[in-house]
Amino acid sequence: MSVQERTLQNFNISQFQVDLLSWYAANKRDLPWRRDQDPYKIWVSEIMLQQTKVDTVIPYFYNFLEKFPTVYDLAQAEEQEVLKAWEGLGYYSRARNLQHAVKEVVEQYGGQVPDKPKELEKLKGIGSYTKGAILSIAYNQPEPAVDGNVMRVFSRLLNIEDDIAQPKTKKVFEAVTSEVISQEDPSSFNQAIMDLGATICTPKSPACALCPVQAHCQAYKLGVEEQLPIKTKAKKNKTLPYVALLIRDDEGNIVIEQRSEDGLLANLWQFPMVSIQELDLEHVENWFYAHYDMRIQLGERQGNLKHVFSHLTWQLEIYEATLVENRSESATIRLVTDEELVTYPFPVSHQKMMHYL
Repeated sequence: MSVQERTLQNFNISQFQVDLLSWYAANKRDLPWRRDQDPYKIWVSEIMLQQTKVDTVIPYFYNFLEKFPTVYDLAQAEEQEVLKAWEGLGYYSRARNLQHAVKEVVEQYGGQVPDKPKELEKLKGIGSYTKGAILSIAYNQPEPAVDGNVMRVFSRLLNIEDDIAQPKTKKVFEAVTSEVISQEDPSSFNQAIMDLGATICTPKSPACALCPVQAHCQAYKLGVEEQLPIKTKAKKNKTLPYVALLIRDDEGNIVIEQRSEDGLLANLWQFPMVSIQELDLEHVENWFYAHYDMRIQLGERQGNLKHVFSHLTWQLEIYEATLVENRSESATIRLVTDEELVTYPFPVSHQKMMHYL
């Protein structure tokens, strides 16, 4: 007997499907990407929803689809334009990977988002969850779409105590979901599980009294619903201190720089930052000249800002500065006007600094 067969031994799959889908039909959320089964729209929405709340995504989704209504529009767009449309949503590699994959769809599949698992999973940025979401929601194929939300729901329903932080655990939930998913309406089934996790079976204080599948929930019967899922804590977040410089020249232009094309916030623009982990404030001007070939005069401190990423935190001390001499020939450094500034894609932390200008 397989793991999923043992796990589902006393689970009434057919009645669970009826109860879940009946609830979903009456209570499903009205979300813009659910108004048709366009695979491109569903793909965009699922990439945006990674690590991001639905309410945050909705206005970005509308704006993105207005700018890039088809795969052809996105494939032909300039990367900086795509990053600008993504500005503030975070995790910018998602946008770059999406555009890279869309170009492949245009070149290799005639602009038609693939409906075969092996073709989809070859596209950049599409993992097992996004693949399952596109195949089930857009193409109505009985493919599991398992993320942390879905693992939480099924860990409680079936009292699964495997650590969901372990990559191998996802395979367990994918196997279980494959057995339980509705063969007739997999599109609604996967979206129903998503809605259940978002509105009822929440991470803290789940609303078990309102749950449409409470009768099937083993964790509820045992009174352990708040102890599941089991998840080991991530490594401690590392804090990095920086001085962020709002530099103007004598004509009022502002110095900005483009980040590296690799790594965190790749290709976005920012105000120059100097790491002060091993550098005193009084040495910032000399360091800046040595690295940028630009001589500045440090001015008043304007404020501070903390920005938390998933794995590290930026502690930013914000200073105004004056550009005294500019000998830089770097293509990644620009002097722009206030009007031009808003046309460049900036990360959230640096957008917040703009009010000091």
